[in-house]
Amino acid sequence: RTPPAQVLTVKWPVLHYGSIPKVDPHHPDWRLRIFGQVDNEYELTYDEIRNIPAVDVRCDMHCVTHWSRLDNVFTGVPTRALIERAKPRASARFVMCHSEAGFTVNVPLKQFIAEDCLLAYAWDGKEITPEHGWPLRGLVPRLYLWKSAKWIRGIELRNTDAPGFWEQNGYHMHGDPWTEER
Repeated sequence: RTPPAQVLTVKWPVLHYGSIPKVDPHHPDWRLRIFGQVDNEYELTYDEIRNIPAVDVRCDMHCVTHWSRLDNVFTGVPTRALIERAKPRASARFVMCHSEAGFTVNVPLKQFIAEDCLLAYAWDGKEITPEHGWPLRGLVPRLYLWKSAKWIRGIELRNTDAPGFWEQNGYHMHGDPWTEER
């Protein structure tokens, strides 16, 4: 269950670039936007997101910095439900997640809508803390954790792949921990 070169931890280390953004998801201007290669672009308030039936996902986390944490339980909204509502066009093959402070993460659409992928707001029964991405953190557990973007505000469906923040800074475009795509 642990990919090559990973070390198990019981902690959830805090790693990110820059400062932790101050986010008020109840502010009238805060919205999650789903857009791009879709026929039904839409926005949701945080309350609307929290009113969507939640699911729990038990998964392992693997960080590109060589730590892994097993048996995490995340709670949130399935990304598949959000994407299906947007009615993706046949040309949509990739997702670019847009987060606070201009941070971006690219993920293949097929992986972003897998059954174990969420926009998570809770971890192990408690609200995710701001340093871990509250109010909404992507969860794509089959990839390195940098692909599970913190502080998500937008999901753009694209027909072509493009590098996100970390990929522009030398990280692998895909991020599979089992093949060490660092």
